Order: sequence, then C-alpha cells, then structure tokens
Amino acid sequence: MSQVHRLFRAVRGRWRHISLRNRLTILLAAAVALAVVLVSVAVFFVAGRQLKGQFDGKLLAQANAVARTVEIGDTRGSLPRSSVPIWGQNETPLVQKVTPTGPEPLIDDQRFWLPVSDADLKLMNSGSGQHFEDIRAGGQRYRMVTVPYRFGIIQYARQPVDVDQSLTTLALLLLVVGSTGVLLAAVLGRTVARAGLAPVNRLTAAAEQVAMTQNLGEAIPVSGDDELARLGTAFNDMLAALGSSREAQRRLVEDASHELRTPLTSLRTNIELLIRADETGRAIPAADRAKLLHDLNGQAVELTSLISELVELARNDVSTEPAEHLDLADVVMAATERATVRSPGANIDAQLASAPIHGRPAELERAVLNILDNATKWTPSGKPISVRLTRPWDGTQFWAVLEVADGGPGVAEEDRSRIFERFYRAASARSMPGSGLGLAIVQQAVSSHGGVVSVGEATGGGALFTIGIPSPEPATGSPWAPPETLAAEQPPAPEPEVLQSHTSEVR
Repeated sequence: MSQVHRLFRAVRGRWRHISLRNRLTILLAAAVALAVVLVSVAVFFVAGRQLKGQFDGKLLAQANAVARTVEIGDTRGSLPRSSVPIWGQNETPLVQKVTPTGPEPLIDDQRFWLPVSDADLKLMNSGSGQHFEDIRAGGQRYRMVTVPYRFGIIQYARQPVDVDQSLTTLALLLLVVGSTGVLLAAVLGRTVARAGLAPVNRLTAAAEQVAMTQNLGEAIPVSGDDELARLGTAFNDMLAALGSSREAQRRLVEDASHELRTPLTSLRTNIELLIRADETGRAIPAADRAKLLHDLNGQAVELTSLISELVELARNDVSTEPAEHLDLADVVMAATERATVRSPGANIDAQLASAPIHGRPAELERAVLNILDNATKWTPSGKPISVRLTRPWDGTQFWAVLEVADGGPGVAEEDRSRIFERFYRAASARSMPGSGLGLAIVQQAVSSHGGVVSVGEATGGGALFTIGIPSPEPATGSPWAPPETLAAEQPPAPEPEVLQSHTSEVR
C-alpha cells in the first residue's frame, strides 16, 4: 500500500510540473480515448453477438438439412462427404448421429467423435428443440448444434472461422480508427488549448510586465463577456485599486511628512537652543527656560498624538476586529464617559435610544470619541454639548442616527466638503492643537460600517455632526427592544422612546 501511495505522490508531483496547455491536451486526449474505448467495446460486443447469431442460424439450417438427408437416405450407414452440405471450400464440418444404440459419425472419413452431453440426451428424449454448445475436438474450437430427427439426434459442428475473421478485422479497424481519433483529438486539443489560453497568456504577460515595471496604469485590452473577459476586467480593476491605494499611500506619506516637519523643526530648534546655552555657559532666564520646556512638552505631545492617529488610521484600513451585534447606545455612552475624563469642564448632555447594529465596537467608539473631542475643543467652558441617538425609519429600513451639536463657532460652508479629508484643517483651526486626522478616522470608520457622516449647522449656531449607520431589525429573542409595529404603508416611525439619558458635567 505504501508503494502505491508513493507512486501516486510521484505521479501527482510530476503532473504539477506539466504546463496548463499540456495538461488540457492530455485531459482532452484521455477523455476522447476513454470515449473511443467505450464505444469500441460496445460496437465489438454488439457486432460479435450479431455475427454469432447469424452463424448459429446457418449452423441450425445445415443441421436440419443433414437431419432430413439422414431420414430420407440410409439411416444406418455413413454419409459420403459430398452429401453433407458445407459452406466453403475448406470447410471441415463434423457430423454425428446419436441413437439409442450410441453415437455414430455420419462422414466416412471423420476422425473425431463429438461429445454427447446430458442436454443432448434430454433433447433426444423430448424429440423437439435445438441445443447450441461450444466444444473442442482435435485441439480445435467448434460451434455445435444438436437437433432431433426420427431415430435420435443429429450433431453438427464447424469452426467459427468466418466469425473470428470478421471480429479480428473489426477489432483492427476499431483500433486504427480509435488511435487516429485519439491522435487527432490530441492535436486539436492542443490547438484549442493554445487558442483558449491566449487571453490567459496575455494576462500573464501583462502581470509580468506590471511586476517588472511597477507601472499599475498598464491595463490589458478586454473584449467579449465570457469568463476570460471577466478575468481580464477583474485584473484591470485590481490594477486600478492598487493604483488608487498606492496614490493614497503616497499622499498619506507626503501629508504626514509635511505635518511632522513643523513640530520636528520646532523641537530641534528648542533643543539646539538648550544645548547652545549649556555649551556657551550663558544661562537662560528661569521664566524663559520654563516656557521653553513647556513648548518642548507640548510639541512632544503633538507628535505623539499625530503618530497615534496615523497608526489608528492605518490600522482601520485593515481592521482585524471582529464585527458583532451590539447596541450603538452602549458605544456612545462609553465614548461619552471617556470624553468627560479627557476634557475637564465639558458639559455633555446625552440622550440615547437603543439602536442595534452590526459592527466593531472599538472602531466605532474611537470614531464617536473623535467627534466628542472635536466638540469639546471648540465648545467654550460651561456651554452644553448635545448628543442625541435615535432610530428613525426612512421608508426602507431603520437607521441608527447619532447627532453631536457643539457650542462653538461652527464649520464654514466652504470647509464642510473637505473637513473629513486627511490632514485637512480649516483656516480657523490651524492655530488650534490637532493633526487633521481625527475626522478622517471618523469618516473611515463610518464608511466601513456602510454608514454616512456629515456636518452642518446646529440650532444654536455651532457645528452639528451627524452619523447614520444601518440598523437591522432585531432577531427573535434579541435583548434590544423591538420598534413599534409599522402600518402596511410603512409610514415614518414615531420618535423612539429614550431608553437612557445621561448628562455629564465635570467642573
């Protein structure tokens, strides 16, 4: 068994090293060969049965003729060979009559006696029917038929030479035709494989060209709408996606280097100032030194925040956090508590309705926290920040809608379309701390959950950030409270009941 296993592994390993074109040719030739073999066996079997049936019919006719001759002529002596009907010049039939006294050859120079079986004796007793049998006499194969006559039975046998010759000729013909068909199938299969794999070869050449030149703008021409055309289209789409990803990566690196350059330059300048003061022995006044160290600490904090947000942005691009069923109200509550700890003096008024969604809690909490951090940064101390979570019906499905309204100056109309871009900072925000990545992280997190985020103007004049994420119907047994039953026309649902209200103020 181990030898068979090793042989199978060797054949499989060799098969893997054969080119796809040759494999298709071999498979096509093997399929045609199998079909030819099956058809040839069927033809040979059917033809053999027909030839044997024809041979038996002639054999029976000859035996009946001999029986009539014996009945008419001398029933107790041998028949001259000339009186026995034969089929050809070289025919040597064996003829024998069997009576109650025993068997007796009917040809005067016949050298072989024919065997008498129980079936022959039963036929002699019954006096009707016939019996066919394959026998051997004198080392030769004969086909024998037994028929009754008035005094016993007649046994007539001859060699099936015609049948054997016809079957041999048929076998040779089938072998020649089948071999020719298999060879032709192999040639045609190789031609078809070459033509069928031509688009694959072009695709391979294009992929190799892209790998060699690193030029993602080289698309391959696509024609038709078959599987290979779809493969080519998918390849071009992949190149376009890779090109977009590379361009986004390039812009991210350029923007990051630009944003990092300013705090790094300031850090280097302040450190060189401290080093020069130590080298020259000229002491820096205590107030100036304290201010310098404070600036260094602020720049370090800014760098740390920028690097953290860059890492967060890159991590969200390929997030490995598993999605789960959760209530967005729990996520918003956790983000609200963190925001109040990070921003002393913030006055956050949160009114949250249950909003079941399918998402990644950590990623969503980071996005909500960024929105709240942005609100606390712009809201003067003492002014409230309104956080509202509802679950409205849009006529098609439920949505989890989070609205955060701050008490700041708001976002200018010309900045609203770009505020979620990476490193974009409005003119009014360039003097404020921040990296310009917080809202980009929000946009990325919401988009990855199939939602939308927008910015507008709050009732009190501040900025109003709105996040909408699809909220599926709760399953049976869900811990979420089901929404009110909708009418048949699915009108807008009433405002959901507020399940939890939270106002946080840290003084």
